[in-house]
Amino acid sequence: MELKGEEAIKKAYESILNHDFEQAITWFERAIATNPECAAYHYKLSITYARSGKLDKAAAHASQAVRLEPEDEHYTFHLQHLQARQMTLQAEKLFEESDERLWLAVSLLQQAVKLDPLSQEAFLLLGVAYSRLREFAPAVQAIQELLRLDPQHSIGLRLLADYRQKWKEYMSVTL
Repeated sequence: MELKGEEAIKKAYESILNHDFEQAITWFERAIATNPECAAYHYKLSITYARSGKLDKAAAHASQAVRLEPEDEHYTFHLQHLQARQMTLQAEKLFEESDERLWLAVSLLQQAVKLDPLSQEAFLLLGVAYSRLREFAPAVQAIQELLRLDPQHSIGLRLLADYRQKWKEYMSVTL
């Protein structure tokens, strides 16, 4: 039984090398069908789903891998990364709604950066959300975190200067 699973995994990797991710998904699913309790198979399928932009399915299989092998830090980190991406996407959608909804976006983005402290996108969006809410001190902090991750981030560099200036103007008016 396990040999069939490993054969399917080899076929999945061949498909990936040929840039056929849909076929790779099919092969990973076949491997899981041979051994549904194999955390590694769920993890590998999760990565392929994530690369294909299917975050919900990716998170479901990552969660399954963590359930099967909770002590594996790679599986846990991968699941947290996917959950952070999902929250970031949810928050981004809230930007198109009313400014009151931005506080929900801030909450989602704060959770996202806790789950994945390397998420540049989440820090960037967090800074933008705070700025739109005229909360310039936390906007500056979020962009500074982004720049710690990528000191040459061109948008981050521009926003940091802009938010610092707005913060100074805001502070001079309120004092």
